[in-house]
Amino acid sequence: MPRSVAFGDRLGYFQDNMTDTVLLSIEGPRATITLNDPAKHNRLDPAGLGLLRRAIEKADAAPDVRVTVITGAGEKTFCSGYDLGSIPSGKAARPADGENSFEKVMDRLEAMHMPTLCALNGGVYGGATDMALACDFRLGVKGMRFFMPAARFGLHYYPSGLRRYTQKVSPSFAKRAFLLSEEFTDEDLLRVGYLDWLVDRPQFKAKVEETSAKLAGLAPLSMSNMKRAIEQFAQAEPDIPKIREGIRECQTSEDLREGLSALRERRAPAFKGR
Repeated sequence: MPRSVAFGDRLGYFQDNMTDTVLLSIEGPRATITLNDPAKHNRLDPAGLGLLRRAIEKADAAPDVRVTVITGAGEKTFCSGYDLGSIPSGKAARPADGENSFEKVMDRLEAMHMPTLCALNGGVYGGATDMALACDFRLGVKGMRFFMPAARFGLHYYPSGLRRYTQKVSPSFAKRAFLLSEEFTDEDLLRVGYLDWLVDRPQFKAKVEETSAKLAGLAPLSMSNMKRAIEQFAQAEPDIPKIREGIRECQTSEDLREGLSALRERRAPAFKGR
């Protein structure tokens, strides 16, 4: 497995350009994963999710990494979420549940043993809003926006994503995002607690450096164990099988097919509740 190379007391620099769309670099105690497809707003498709998982696992396995930063290329969008054309729909459709499904990759990101910082270099949309919540900290840049469109085309979100919204921000925020499909400004996101920090673009890189350096300098065993303990204290015990039953009902519904068709055809959907 490629990793940083030690030179005496210093850790060297390693970069893995697994493809042009997902970049991983490790420099000293910091790993950086960059979503690198700005022409498509750093959108993730099934192949991209596999690459993201691979980058997460490499960073998590590197023994000297103390913090992982996830960011996007460009200055307009951090990530526009999942490729809607890859969402299965229809009577025989089943939610994706392999190791590279969106849900599993976000869960894997959340489970990283050392702290993670999501450096939101621009707008965050769809599934990417949960990617940010799967990280321990979120830094936003002024001018960014947020939007979760699931209800606009009939998609039921997966359980762990709903948990993160509810647990890491609030039930009220989750309802506004999912049930109202409300758009949030940068100041909204800071006010509700989705963002930990919000800075002007000229200060963005320096704030990433400052925060990641601070995390990298603290006691790793203490941080790793306290991170896990905090997450365990915050856990609830919902009826996951019942939630998944609701997901399947939506996945096979006429409404989801109609919602996706309307999205492609740029028209208002005519939902029927079935």
